[in-house]
Amino acid sequence: MNWDRIEGNWKQLKGRVVEQWGKLTDDDFDVVAGRREQLAGKIQERYGCAKDEAERQVAAWERTVGDDWFGSTPKKRNSEKV
Repeated sequence: MNWDRIEGNWKQLKGRVVEQWGKLTDDDFDVVAGRREQLAGKIQERYGCAKDEAERQVAAWERTVGDDWFGSTPKKRNSEKV
């Protein structure tokens, strides 16, 4: 998933992030504001893990993000016979 898309839809994805990292506070989410490095830093801070572990968790979460998380999925075009 393109992180720019995650950043642009950060407020929509907040619930999904809370499911993954419940110790993050509303203030943490405001600070993160969709920025990957900030998210890893807050995970490191709240969970007391090493930087590489926080980065690993963010990367694993990022791989689970799908188009259906953004509320609308791209419409498929109907192909016409020629």
